Amino acid sequence: MGFVTESLPAVSRTAIGVAALRAYESRRPDRLFDDPYAAAFFEAGRSALPGTSPEGPQAGLGAMFYPQVVIRTRFYDDYLLGAGCAQVVLLAAGLDTRAFRLAWPDGTRLFELDLPEVLAFKDEVLGRHGAEPACARVVVPADLREDWAAALREAGFDPAVPTAWLAEGLLMYLTPEEAERLLTTVGELAAPGSRIAFEHRPGTPPGSLIARAKAAAGGKHVTDLWRGGLGGRAPQWLAAHGWEPSTVTRAELAAAYGRPSDDDATAGGFVTAVR
Repeated sequence: MGFVTESLPAVSRTAIGVAALRAYESRRPDRLFDDPYAAAFFEAGRSALPGTSPEGPQAGLGAMFYPQVVIRTRFYDDYLLGAGCAQVVLLAAGLDTRAFRLAWPDGTRLFELDLPEVLAFKDEVLGRHGAEPACARVVVPADLREDWAAALREAGFDPAVPTAWLAEGLLMYLTPEEAERLLTTVGELAAPGSRIAFEHRPGTPPGSLIARAKAAAGGKHVTDLWRGGLGGRAPQWLAAHGWEPSTVTRAELAAAYGRPSDDDATAGGFVTAVR
């Protein structure tokens, strides 16, 4: 009997819907990335998200988040490969398949942290499809609200090595205090030359993605999980804690990727920072 997806935490189930959107993008002739396992994740977990389909973004949240998910995925692909770090850490890795689908330089070690049940579901699906990582992949079952740093070190992470950190789709689900605690721990583990990236939203005007999602019918099962993270102060917080941050809007990236922008030019984007 396969994995019971209903046992996944509510936040983790959203990754199945995101996988459906990645699967749709991967079939486009003008795709911005190719995720060969996204459809498999959705098929294995679709019972947890009835009404979602990888055949195309549906009305409601799927269609609303599709442009954001696609641009985010491509941006983080480029960020990780361009970071020049031999050590990579994916915080709340979820159903991320970058260890398998990106062309990593020789010697790259990639650590995936997430809850045990999430990683078990992920590895079951990948195993059924004979997936082989393109780098040294290390799975680290851990709760990011607890002492995950110890688990990461025990798995072989070297804090003396510059590391590319990624917190994709994570901070929004944390309270400001939880987000600060997480990033403080990252800073304690980050050698000089390390990098970090995550979503940054300086504001939520009426037409922004966040505002539209909160107003959408049937969206409460997702938006009620949001806790705000650092809000709009991420660059200032990073600068005050030993990082050199920079930001880019999703509208700027959409133009660079040849895709229409779905959001106010000032409302959403990403922050990256160097230690």
